[in-house]
Amino acid sequence: MTSHVSPLKCLVLILLGTPLSALIAQEPKRDKTLIGHWPLVMDAKDVSGAGHDLINRGVRWEKGNPGAVFDGRQAHLELPAKHRIAPGRGDFSLALWVNTPAQSDDLPGDIASLYDAKLRSGFHLTIRSSAVTASQANARHLQFSIDNAKESKWLDCGRPGNATFAFALATFAGKLYAGTCEPGKNESGRVYRYAGEKRWIDCGSPAPCNSVTALAVHDGKLFAGVGKYRLAGSALKESENLKPGGRVFRYDGDSKWIDCGQLLNTEAIGGFVVFRGKLYASSLYKPAGFYRYEGDTKWTDCGTPGGKRVVALAVHDGFIYASSYDGGRIYRYDGKTWTDCGQLGENTQTYSFAVHHGRLYVGTWPSGRVFRFVKVGRWEDVGQLGNEKEVMGMIVHNGRLLAGTLPLAEVYQFEADQQWKKLARLDFTPDVRYRRAWTAAEHQGRVYFSTLPSGKIHAFQAGATAAWEGEFPSGWRHIAAVKRGGALELFVDGKRVAVSEKFTPGDYDLNADHPLRIGAGSGDFFLGQMRDVRLYQRSLNPAEVAALARR
Repeated sequence: MTSHVSPLKCLVLILLGTPLSALIAQEPKRDKTLIGHWPLVMDAKDVSGAGHDLINRGVRWEKGNPGAVFDGRQAHLELPAKHRIAPGRGDFSLALWVNTPAQSDDLPGDIASLYDAKLRSGFHLTIRSSAVTASQANARHLQFSIDNAKESKWLDCGRPGNATFAFALATFAGKLYAGTCEPGKNESGRVYRYAGEKRWIDCGSPAPCNSVTALAVHDGKLFAGVGKYRLAGSALKESENLKPGGRVFRYDGDSKWIDCGQLLNTEAIGGFVVFRGKLYASSLYKPAGFYRYEGDTKWTDCGTPGGKRVVALAVHDGFIYASSYDGGRIYRYDGKTWTDCGQLGENTQTYSFAVHHGRLYVGTWPSGRVFRFVKVGRWEDVGQLGNEKEVMGMIVHNGRLLAGTLPLAEVYQFEADQQWKKLARLDFTPDVRYRRAWTAAEHQGRVYFSTLPSGKIHAFQAGATAAWEGEFPSGWRHIAAVKRGGALELFVDGKRVAVSEKFTPGDYDLNADHPLRIGAGSGDFFLGQMRDVRLYQRSLNPAEVAALARR
């Protein structure tokens, strides 16, 4: 561990006539495993002695702030690939301090990455939040991932209850939850918790209607929205359960749910999102509706853009973005007013969002294409997924943008330049018109996709990941990401909080010919402050991590 003569001691010694060469001689011998040490107090200089100064791409230093300020939009720091600091197949550690806001109008973003997207090789350290189809699938989960084009087989995780499909997936307090559509006359939508090996634990039915349509984590609690889903929209027989939904509930453990109120004139909740510390919900069917939760059972009507439905919701760069089934448009909300962001091709519906490399991506019907946001009124077509008609759940998983489709319930991976690679088909139900890969969520290093009409959930893993799946706390926190032999470890404030599954170290050559980026990666740009970033060509032991967290 590198230490330095304090500035005060330097000043005293200089005033006493001590030459600078003598001061340098007092420095302890440099830790040669320290690849870079960037205090980020006043600049992006490397003080390790290795000469790895960072290039500033819009990061600021403000008076009174003990660290670099990252705006969550484009600001980041970069070490060019020519420095060749990639860790290869060996151990390495990344230790740093971050300060993230408790409430924000943007995603928390990527802390650091060194990743070659073409080779699928490198590492990521991120605080992941993902809005997928109707749900907030992941909320401020700390992830440390590596990859070297490694892909698991798709795992059949079974069918929760008697689900026609899991309408909603979300990870809460380290567990994966599924909200189902169970359309039988004497059935109702339920919430289940995954227990591994195709086992799902019944957490109860919040309401008597046929579906739990949305899940979200807000203020440390799991919320569920319910609805009467019209199965004819998926070319299936309509449900015999005619009970309406449109209510929101908060999970209270076991199979207990607390009623948080009814959305006015709402038959089914369309989507959830958390924005500036508030939970918002939309209506799936007409009449259009968009509401903000005020606590207890109170909801405020926030209006809709020209009476158009807003359904799937996502936060990006200061706005709530909303898909719509009333014309293939996207709208955005700034907390007071709506803006029409334009038409996406000749589509009639927009379905899903993902933020990839700081850009907003949207899935559509009936072209089966994905579009990338440029500015209000302008969208880039980034290609059709095979011959599919609809793009549903989209999510970023260990550097990769994945998307599910209709009518064959396939999953694709974005390759760039309008190219999408088919990874798998997940539903083979015979004699039906539509099969959907509806929604997705990450959990313990895997990504999970739900399917219609089989009701099954399938999992896939790219590379290896250690994930801490509580809501990452705001304020100044120390993080250490350690690759030690055949496992990844995460430490927060000096304590180990997560360990990956075991892997073969030789399978992961991380010598990506790509820049090291601080505050940027495959998801969104980092929002907050950062300081004292250290990269080691070895694994720090727990005592060393604890010592850094005490500094």
